[in-house]
Amino acid sequence: MLSLRPDTMYKKLSLLAASITACTALLLVGCDNSQQAKSTDTANTSATAAQPDLSIFAGCYTVSHDEPAQIKVSEQGGKWVMQMKEPASANRVWDTPEPLEVMTAEEIPKYFSIEPNNVDAIIGRPDRVLVMAHVKPVYANIDPLLDSEYLSYIYKGANTIYRVECDEVKTDILANPHANMKHEKNSIVEL
Repeated sequence: MLSLRPDTMYKKLSLLAASITACTALLLVGCDNSQQAKSTDTANTSATAAQPDLSIFAGCYTVSHDEPAQIKVSEQGGKWVMQMKEPASANRVWDTPEPLEVMTAEEIPKYFSIEPNNVDAIIGRPDRVLVMAHVKPVYANIDPLLDSEYLSYIYKGANTIYRVECDEVKTDILANPHANMKHEKNSIVEL
């Protein structure tokens, strides 16, 4: 058996104790940094999930493929707004922009009968007279009740809506939206 002198043994035990203490301290610091990194990642993921890409809503919409645009959604001054087409008698084509707000996934069932995990984003007017949702393309392709990726809730009624080309053509959408228009090879011409 190997024997050590007491002073050598004391030095070795002291070195061993110091090494164990240093390793424990490094391990604890590493665990703490790991927890902080996880917390930061979770916060970043939540922030990203809370702010969907609203550019998927930019454009014009109608309730039927063969009708002119009736709703316009755009970004103005860093905020998202919607406009409705004015009656033909008005001196402008689109009404005053109304603000839109990002809505949460928890609000989806209030307006649409679709699982929230099948929706990319939802926006609405502050008064919720108009709410729009973008359905994930994969889900829209497999749900036989959907023939568009866009859903709208307009004053107590939900339906699919269609993205169409924006136009500056005056139409009397309160009477017959086709009255002042004719279609020529995918373009709308005012008569």
